[in-house]
Amino acid sequence: MAFDKNITVVKIGGNVIDNEAALARFVKDFAQLPSPKVLIHGGGKLATRLAEKLEIPTTMIEGRRVTDAATLDVVTMVYAGLINKQVVAKLQAAGCNALGFSGADGNIIPAIKRNPEPLDYGFVGDIDASKINTQLLGTLLESGVTPVFCAITHDGNGSLLNSNADSVASAVAVASASIAPTDLVFCFEKQGVLRDVEDDSSVISLITKTDYPALRNEGIISKGMIPKIDNAFRAIESGVASVTIKQSECVANPTAGTTIK
Repeated sequence: MAFDKNITVVKIGGNVIDNEAALARFVKDFAQLPSPKVLIHGGGKLATRLAEKLEIPTTMIEGRRVTDAATLDVVTMVYAGLINKQVVAKLQAAGCNALGFSGADGNIIPAIKRNPEPLDYGFVGDIDASKINTQLLGTLLESGVTPVFCAITHDGNGSLLNSNADSVASAVAVASASIAPTDLVFCFEKQGVLRDVEDDSSVISLITKTDYPALRNEGIISKGMIPKIDNAFRAIESGVASVTIKQSECVANPTAGTTIK
């Protein structure tokens, strides 16, 4: 199969999902992006709120959720159920023919439970992009369907796993790059990676592997931005054509945000 346009893989996070107005604007702009395209969504804040109501403690390490059995139930209900289907319904209303998936559906995103050493993250899955079902992914894209993936994967042995949504996006983009040139876009509530989180105009337009260690050491890049940028570099090294981090409302603006090279 072949496409005459690049595949665009877009990831949105919980801050967009939680903001009804921001999500509506994103859905409108994303629906107008030319196909083929893929959407990956997170939803951590909603899962955290539900866990609190159920009196299930939440533990995060460097932006990644520690997932015990009770937490896995919560994130599966929220990510693969409520959020995924809400997003699909909104895309259908915007004229984008979308189909929602967890990684278990169609065996499209298998994962391996993370080694408990040196840190035990529980039921967290690491993804090998080479294991993604590119045949199914390509068939969906070729038929004009927009796949919408949550961050729930599976181990092939009957167990679901919670994977970082940025990692899912990176792996899907790498897999898509074997089908056609692929652009990866991480969308969130800020205009890009900021040098000063209190100053929305302090967007860092370009981050290279040379710049990255100093930005981490200075605390400019921290917490949830770390796995995002780690995955961005991994994607570039694995053949993805471009990676950009930008505001969700600028998903269709090619010059907005922070470029990772």
